[in-house]
Amino acid sequence: MRYLFACGGTAGHINPAISVAAYIREHQPDAQILFAGNPDHMEARLVPKAGFDFTPVKILGFQRRLTLHNIVNNVQAVFYLGTCGGRCRKIIEDFKPDIVIGTGGYVTGPVLRKAAQMGIKTVTQEQNAFPGVTTKLLSKYVDRVLLAVDAAKPYLAPQAKTVLTGNPVREDVLFADRLKARKQLGVGERICLLSFGGSLGAQRVNESIADVVAWHKGEQNIHHIHATGSYGTELFPRLLKEKGVRFEGNPHLDIREYIDDMPQCLAAADLVICRAGAITLSELEAAGRASILIPSPNVAENHQYRNAMVLQNANAAVVMEEKDLTGPKLVELVKQLTADPMRLKTLGKNASSIAVVDSNKRIYDEIMKLLEKEA
Repeated sequence: MRYLFACGGTAGHINPAISVAAYIREHQPDAQILFAGNPDHMEARLVPKAGFDFTPVKILGFQRRLTLHNIVNNVQAVFYLGTCGGRCRKIIEDFKPDIVIGTGGYVTGPVLRKAAQMGIKTVTQEQNAFPGVTTKLLSKYVDRVLLAVDAAKPYLAPQAKTVLTGNPVREDVLFADRLKARKQLGVGERICLLSFGGSLGAQRVNESIADVVAWHKGEQNIHHIHATGSYGTELFPRLLKEKGVRFEGNPHLDIREYIDDMPQCLAAADLVICRAGAITLSELEAAGRASILIPSPNVAENHQYRNAMVLQNANAAVVMEEKDLTGPKLVELVKQLTADPMRLKTLGKNASSIAVVDSNKRIYDEIMKLLEKEA
């Protein structure tokens, strides 16, 4: 069988596609798998690194704010939109896929739309509680829309054929050993805080976390792992210095740019403070972790807030919007939660109760059903 994936832009779109492709390869070692994506975005690096073939489709998204840079971007976007149809057709004609699978990003729209026009089976997977523009448009044409949460369904076309599958979660998150992780990270019997604001690093999050660190610097029962992101590598140490906090040589203050061992850190954590990206939330649910969610306000349709509220409404997390975020407020909330082990346990248990841990299998089964109908 031949599978064409279309995804791109962010890791939240790319990693689910890679996860599903790996699951297909595991069950069909002779499957032919090809990814289509933007040559200038991270999919061009992540997909080959994961061991899959990659072919480029140049496309840009439209920017709503009217600045000189965005106007130039939008002119280029119109040009690429006009040329990508032919490129998509050529990829499909050359590769001859049995099915085309999209997981989001600008490139997903034209590839899946062209495949549908050519009579090829199509599937798109939506990670968020509030679907993006691409998924809304594609829901009119594709054979299946695979949803992470049922809350997304009302926003799609009435004729959309939806199936609840959850978001793909890495197996190393599902099967990480908590005691082993805590030992390896040197947590001991302490409460483990895990905090991060994304790969770039959110300034407001870094500033507020610096206050949290200043609060617990004298505490003997806190082990804190914090990822500053690339923009925070210089900012965060400066913030700590201003607050009189020394982290060099402190084994219980683990400050990094990125968290490369997220499954291990999630397993060790008692409380996670982070943004509300869809895949991050799925991993929190799978790991059964209590969390304070700070949705990014700088995303389309404020979808992180909608994602986060799914957990808060299930008493599985506490949401603090960035407009309300201050260091003292975050410190007070962390103090309340860490002083109440039963509340942490309840939040984690409720998060686990809404996790979909067999998402890869559900997605694979839906793909197989469509291919069986085609046969």
